Amino acid sequence: MIGSNKSRGLSWTAYLMASTMLGGGGQALAQESGAGPLDEIIVTAQRREENLQSVPASIQALGAERLDQLNVADINDYVQFLPSLTLQATSPGVTGVYMRGVASGENRNHSGPLPSVGVYLDEQSITTITGALDVHVYDIARVESLAGPQGTLYGASSQAGTVRIITNRPDPRAFDAGYDVEVNAIDNGGVGDSIEGFINIPLANYAAIRLVGWAQHDAGYIDNVQGTRTYPTCEADRDPLVHPASFCTDDNAAIAEDDYNDVDTYGVRGALRIDLNDNWTITPSVMAQDQRSHGVFGFDPQVGDLAVTHWYPESAHDRWAQFALTIQGRIGDFDVTYAGALLSRAQDAELDYSDYSFFYDQLLGYGSYFYNDDGDTINPAQFIQARDRFRNFSHEVRFASPVENRLRFIGGLFFQHRTHDIEQRYLINGLAAAIEVPLWPDTIWLTEQQRIDQDTAVFGEVSFDLTEQLTVTAGLRAFSANNSLEGFFGFGDGFSGSTGVAGCAVPFVPFAGAPCTNLDKSISESGTTERLNVTYRFDDRRLIYATYSTGFRPGGINRRAILPPYQSDFLTNYEIGWRTSWMDDRLRFNGAVFHQEWRDFQYSLLGVNGLTDIRNAGNATITGIESDVNWAVTDQLRLTSGFAYLQSETTEDICDADPGTGLVDCVNRLRAPAGTELPVTPELKLNATARYEFSIGNWDAFIQGALVHQSDVGVDIRAIEAGFVGRLPAFTVLDLSAGFETGRFSVNFYLDNATDERALTTRYTECSITVPFIDTHPNLCGAQPYDVPIQPRTFGVRFGQRF
Repeated sequence: MIGSNKSRGLSWTAYLMASTMLGGGGQALAQESGAGPLDEIIVTAQRREENLQSVPASIQALGAERLDQLNVADINDYVQFLPSLTLQATSPGVTGVYMRGVASGENRNHSGPLPSVGVYLDEQSITTITGALDVHVYDIARVESLAGPQGTLYGASSQAGTVRIITNRPDPRAFDAGYDVEVNAIDNGGVGDSIEGFINIPLANYAAIRLVGWAQHDAGYIDNVQGTRTYPTCEADRDPLVHPASFCTDDNAAIAEDDYNDVDTYGVRGALRIDLNDNWTITPSVMAQDQRSHGVFGFDPQVGDLAVTHWYPESAHDRWAQFALTIQGRIGDFDVTYAGALLSRAQDAELDYSDYSFFYDQLLGYGSYFYNDDGDTINPAQFIQARDRFRNFSHEVRFASPVENRLRFIGGLFFQHRTHDIEQRYLINGLAAAIEVPLWPDTIWLTEQQRIDQDTAVFGEVSFDLTEQLTVTAGLRAFSANNSLEGFFGFGDGFSGSTGVAGCAVPFVPFAGAPCTNLDKSISESGTTERLNVTYRFDDRRLIYATYSTGFRPGGINRRAILPPYQSDFLTNYEIGWRTSWMDDRLRFNGAVFHQEWRDFQYSLLGVNGLTDIRNAGNATITGIESDVNWAVTDQLRLTSGFAYLQSETTEDICDADPGTGLVDCVNRLRAPAGTELPVTPELKLNATARYEFSIGNWDAFIQGALVHQSDVGVDIRAIEAGFVGRLPAFTVLDLSAGFETGRFSVNFYLDNATDERALTTRYTECSITVPFIDTHPNLCGAQPYDVPIQPRTFGVRFGQRF
């Protein structure tokens, strides 16, 4: 898939759409394919069931049939067809989601800012600090993307927009079942496969159960090449009569491997529907997934194409389960919905961190600080063992008046409590007990913390039809947000006299096995977000709207004692949009132009001792246009396209704080002058698809193509760092597929990334590019960046059967 680490097929595409239409891939993509005029799709993005074309907002969506045609398997796959969305993924399950350019280059550190885009699985937010859940997309009703602030109906972490994954629900009306199997091969890589299946069983005319399962193996394509690395300080101090030459040299021969970044994913989903009577329905559900990945998903150009030389084992184990309960009914004329859910997520990872050790040693003699119990200098190479545990409880109650009323409203109460238990061990083999963190062998640095984010809100929207054509909607959300961070972080007292154990109060208060508690901070905020919309409907097929809306992201605390908490940042959106249908509903043209003002945006960077420092950096503006076209040219030929174009810039200088005083210093520490382009999101992103369906005897066949293009994009907002790490180049990627079905059987052949484009989606380094406290050494880990590419050319075959 374009922009994906998953071995799943995409449909075949034509670029001619980009030259014949104004764009798309957004709203119109939600339509289900089929002969004749475009089909209707119902969405619930505004918490009501509505025809997509009648919603006066920038909603982009992919319906069930469209997802199937594009062979979408996960978030990496569908984001390419939603032009307002951008991903920054370093590995499966570690994915930053951004919308309409609202990004400052956040590092997604566990103590850093919350995401600016909310990702929902049905009714519950599945957003975590490390990224959105890597939900496997199978038997999904639709994916909805709401661009712009959604602060009224969705609240915190929907500052820039919201993505919703809507699952298929149990259906008491009829039995249904099916399965799909796939095998694929990556050029110069491995072989992948998958099997998926679902079954819908009516239990009575008022009850049904739906079960879904999947198992997928994604092949690797990045090689860990054998090599050596010698640490200069260790080598200079090595006694040749005592220690061999290998004592200060890493050699990865034991773990060197071709195609070592493979992924295995297993999951299940189950839901039960019970119609208690004509008015009330209860739907409990559970979804669970277990994903194991190996290696890294970025390559080092200095080593070679799709290659790295890493010294320590690297892997990740990400498993999660969501338990949800939805109750829907009526009290008098009012619809009532209760949605409650519990999300539990566990992530374990081991990471090579030796780049940090090597460059600090090479530039600063860093390795001389590390020795063993005999007092000898040792190999300073570090590696990380990380353990993250998330729990998210959420409850929401909504009331809605009849949609046909001239005056109507929707409103409710919301509560969410998110807990994140954090453990990170930075280890050096053979470290002396005198300088390790007490009770944690070989650990030079320990983070053992608990973060709690809690949100409470009351919200509502009221709509009034001034005339049959003109409607005004006003919304308000009053919120209270609390953030706390408690625990231990830092070195042992034998290594540092100020950070870690040395910073603990006496007597020590232990925390979850850590030596003591040296961090206990919290912040509370409250406020409101607003939305005002005016819609004019020319007729049943054409409307225009104007929207003013605001969104917020809660603030938080800094671990560094001298730095104050950072506050909520707010996004104000001014938008004019249109949704139109022409030629007897054979052509749909939707779009929006917008201007956004981002106030006091949260900005994070790695500071002294690798601590993430966060503050409200300043203001920025983002102006853009997004559009989509969906055209049923004939009963056989369907064309769609989508694009988003953005212009963004900061309106104030961005400066760092002095590490000694904590005061912002724009004289000596100017990092990004006013007028700097915001990073991560490309100026232009577009896609185009074409699908031609035809018959061969009793077979229904198709050929399809998909093309995705994006312009070059910056990686870092800071001028010096951006100069060293560079920009991601523009790319254009083409996928091809063809297939047929007869009766209940289908076969799909695909060739993804047909030209084997080395399209880069992310670039990162293992540590800070600059040395914050020594500005004369501005090229630390910037000397070894890693490029994360889309998957190389992949050929696959997919077979399916429905019962």
